[in-house]
Amino acid sequence: MEQLGLGSRGPVVTGLPGVVRSPLVSAPGKVILHGEHAVVHGKVALAVALNLRTFLWLQPHSNGKVGLNLPNIGIKRAWDVAKLQMLDTSFLKQGDMTALTPEQVEKLKEMAGFPKDCADHEHLAVLSFLYLYLSICQSQRALPSLDVTVWSQLPTGASLGSSATYSVCLAAALLTACKEIPNPLKDGEAASRWTKENLELINKWAFRGWGVIHGNPSGVDNAVSTWGGVLRYQQGKISSLKRPPTLKILLINTRVPQSTKALVAGIRSRLLKFPEIMAPFLTSIDTISLEC
Repeated sequence: MEQLGLGSRGPVVTGLPGVVRSPLVSAPGKVILHGEHAVVHGKVALAVALNLRTFLWLQPHSNGKVGLNLPNIGIKRAWDVAKLQMLDTSFLKQGDMTALTPEQVEKLKEMAGFPKDCADHEHLAVLSFLYLYLSICQSQRALPSLDVTVWSQLPTGASLGSSATYSVCLAAALLTACKEIPNPLKDGEAASRWTKENLELINKWAFRGWGVIHGNPSGVDNAVSTWGGVLRYQQGKISSLKRPPTLKILLINTRVPQSTKALVAGIRSRLLKFPEIMAPFLTSIDTISLEC
């Protein structure tokens, strides 16, 4: 058990001593105090950022490979940049920044060489990286060679936003590496944050990357990880609590992982089968969130 303070900052880029071109990016996890799952159905959620974070180290190089290392879940993958460059990625171009369709996810699986029926967290984490890398970096004359290593203080499957922080870190690092947003870190600074405008772009890409893993995200997890602090979230509209109360929350890791994607799908199924029961139930959750 560990007692945690709330109100952590959003994504931060940190300079590593002696390593100029390899930024260390980190983003906070989250807890939804009220509105969990109901937020997917347009209800209000009250969410707070934690002082537990996910970290990403991006290392550019010139070996013609792009690599992904996820030590927390034992994944290490690498692809030939030249082969990726030859793939038809036109299906990834979307101007409205919506989540990927199931058909697009299946095409990603083909690119990664995964079977169609794979849906475990490890495979989806790789697909999310591949999607963000190909989509964000396709504006470059040539896809960049780089290695990405991501590790986290957050346990997976514990509803603390580990997948969303992963997507936020990936979006921030890749957008910076491809010069879609500037690196906010100045000479002599130990750490820095992006501007509001750049954070908005990071949040949009993180939502799409998280959608590959989640399937039907509300957007609250990536929003809290991007903006930090305490947020009121409803249907994409975010408002920060300017003077949040001083809170501490006791988190207990039961070490029983759960799939948010499966839980959300179960609630949606019940809502379709028993609308007279589930609709008032979701309204009650909404009322509690608003009162809080």
